[in-house]
Amino acid sequence: MIRGRSQVSAAAEAEYAADVALASRFEELLARARNAEQAYRAAQAAAKPVSVQYSLARELDAALTDAMRAAYAAQRAEIGPRGYEDRIYRRKAMARPAVHAWTDEAERLLTMREAHRLTGFPPAAPIEVAS
Repeated sequence: MIRGRSQVSAAAEAEYAADVALASRFEELLARARNAEQAYRAAQAAAKPVSVQYSLARELDAALTDAMRAAYAAQRAEIGPRGYEDRIYRRKAMARPAVHAWTDEAERLLTMREAHRLTGFPPAAPIEVAS
């Protein structure tokens, strides 16, 4: 143990372990998002019914959200468990190139998701009411 350095709490270790587990699935989740986007774009190109396009758009939104969360988890995992409690350590670690790469990827996915939410969703199918 290094003198003067505080130990990381069990809660921070648990959060770190959860982030490492989620970050390990990043490639899988990114591939799922790519497949969802391809399916959605194919449905748009084929002029499928709005109900089909809407369900594919929701799947794409969920896949982008999951991939984005995994990228942010990878960013936090790259910083390390001490970054959960020590804001100065976290701030310094944010300047490392590996952390920058994860930040850029997470923000790219966030931007894609927000752009999709703003412009990509077809109108929801109207709900028929029995009279």
